Amino acid sequence: MLTDHRSEAAAVVFLLDVDNTLLDNDRFGADLASTLDAAFGETERKRYWAIYEELRQLTGFADYLGALQRFRSGLDSDPSLLQMSHYLLEYPFAERLYPYALETVAHLRSLGTTAILSDGDVVFQPRKIQRAGLWQALRGEVLVYVHKQQMLVGMQQRYPAAHYVMVDDKPHILADMKRQLGRKLTTVFVQQGHYAAAASSETINPAPDITIACIGDLRRRKLEDFLPTAPVIRLAAD
Repeated sequence: MLTDHRSEAAAVVFLLDVDNTLLDNDRFGADLASTLDAAFGETERKRYWAIYEELRQLTGFADYLGALQRFRSGLDSDPSLLQMSHYLLEYPFAERLYPYALETVAHLRSLGTTAILSDGDVVFQPRKIQRAGLWQALRGEVLVYVHKQQMLVGMQQRYPAAHYVMVDDKPHILADMKRQLGRKLTTVFVQQGHYAAAASSETINPAPDITIACIGDLRRRKLEDFLPTAPVIRLAAD
C-alpha cells in the first residue's frame, strides 16, 4: 500500500534513480541484444534497436515493450516473438542489482524517508522495479515519470520535506534539479554506467554536491554528510 505523506513533512527525503544507479541497466541492454541476435539474427536485432531509438526520441524514455510491439511487423508467424515478451517481463533484474544496493536502500531508510524517483514508461519500469526486489525494499515508495526533473512539484507534494537528496547516474539531470530546488537539494552523482562515463569529460554546472564511485559507497554515510551545511565532498570507493 502506498503511504500518504501529505500530512507530515520529513526532515530529509532520499530519492533514488534506478537504471545504472541501483541496478546495471547496461548489462540488461547487452543481454537483450544477445537474445535478439540469437533469436532473429543480426539484421533484425539492429532493426529492433532502431525502433527503440526512434521511440525514445519520440517519447523521451526507454520503451522496450513498445519497441517490441512495433518490431513484430513481419514476424507474426515467428514463435520467438512471443518468447521475447516473456523474456522482457520475466528478466531477472534482481541479479543485476549493484553490490550493496539493497543494503544502501536499508541504510538510507534508517536515515529518513526514502523513495525511488525514476524515468520510464508506466508498465515495464514498474515491472523492472518489482522484479529487482526494489519495490518491496522501498515498501512501495515509487514514483515513475516521463521526465522526473519536470515533476518536482508533484514529488514535493507527495513527499514534503525540509531537505531532499537525489542520487542519480546522470549529472545533467542532477544539475537541472539543483537549479530548481537550490540548497533544498543535495545532489549525489554515481559514476556507474555509460551516461556517467560519457559525462566524465564535460563541465556540469552546477556540479554535483557529492560524487561517488558506486551506490554501495553510501551505505556507511551519516545523515550530516547529506545536509546543505556539509562541505562538497567526493567519496572514494571502499
